[in-house]
Amino acid sequence: MTADATADGLSLLNAEAVRSRAHRMLEIGLNDRLQHFKVDLGRLDEAVDLVLATTHKAYPTFDVPFHSRWRHFVVGGVDRWAALADSKNWRDDKERARAEFDLAMTSVLLDAGAGPSWRYCDPLTGASVGRSEGLALASLDMFASGVFSAKADEPLRADATVLQQLTVADLQAGFQVADDNPLVGLEGRISLLRRLGEVASASPQIFARDDTARPGGLFDHLTGIAGPGLIEATAILSELLRQLGPIWPSRITLGRIPLGDCWHHPALKTEDTTSELVPLHKLSQWLSYSLIEPIQRAGLQVRDIDGLTGLAEYRNGGLFVDAGVLVLRDSMDAQREHDVASALVVEWRALTVALLDRLADLVRQRVRLDAVSLPLAKILEGGTWAAGRALAFARRPDGSPPVKVVSDGTVF
Repeated sequence: MTADATADGLSLLNAEAVRSRAHRMLEIGLNDRLQHFKVDLGRLDEAVDLVLATTHKAYPTFDVPFHSRWRHFVVGGVDRWAALADSKNWRDDKERARAEFDLAMTSVLLDAGAGPSWRYCDPLTGASVGRSEGLALASLDMFASGVFSAKADEPLRADATVLQQLTVADLQAGFQVADDNPLVGLEGRISLLRRLGEVASASPQIFARDDTARPGGLFDHLTGIAGPGLIEATAILSELLRQLGPIWPSRITLGRIPLGDCWHHPALKTEDTTSELVPLHKLSQWLSYSLIEPIQRAGLQVRDIDGLTGLAEYRNGGLFVDAGVLVLRDSMDAQREHDVASALVVEWRALTVALLDRLADLVRQRVRLDAVSLPLAKILEGGTWAAGRALAFARRPDGSPPVKVVSDGTVF
């Protein structure tokens, strides 16, 4: 394998590669040369209207938080994680940050789509919670009860040795899975956590703290490579992709570099070994967004948050399909199930990333704010994800996305 191939592989492990190839896909679509979707930018204003209305309803003063896993831990107006964390006597800010890295990393890796029928019964309120919020609450309860900890007197942690030994039965119990409450992708989810444990154990120089390997050790690694008092958001993503690359299912590798959430599409031609490859890195970017707040709480500044891209998932993507910005060439494709590696799904997800940038510019123009005041992370939260969900429920009783994707629990 040549050094060039390795360099080419590494070149796809960053946000700029996601953004640039997504915008190339959009340009091809605007020239009406895509196989599965037509693009109608004339309908983009309708999506902007819905995003603004949704944002104003949830955040009347437009004081929008970042899109991250932490939002899903707020149940009935109560921030469950903050209540736990604020009641603990942490040794210092770094100890809390490591625990928050442990929680964010395990919870996000369990966050691929739950399917329309799964629900989690909240032990505190008795409420039945589905989808991402239910997955978040279930993973938080597992974390708080010490399921991922190797220390009986320190439940709020995730240790590599424990993660490696998790079973599907552990996840079934924690997520209340039963014949009448099925959760898709159980094997895929538990495999991600096991491999996270394996990677952390195999790289003590990155993940070990006091001779104990845990995902939270990545906090110390990131602060070690940060500049004086600050770190670039895009550097968080690049490190996640490099350090956690081996946890993803063995799909595409280039120069022995595992590319994770990266797929083939015949329209994306280049002159090197990355030809036809489309990086998207959805869960890794969702995790990057979710690590920003722990880093900030520990006293570091996170810069260039807008360097990360929008998330190529079915709520954002569904917004554009349901709003008519993206139109399936074959209307029957809306009735079929599609593999996540299919050209149709890759096309849809890449177009979503590029269209989120276009929509964000229009939203900022409408409210007369710049990217510093209203970064993409806030537009996603305000925002596109909630608007996509609202439109899905308006179009379909179960709120399912307009494109059906076969999930293995590691992408959607």
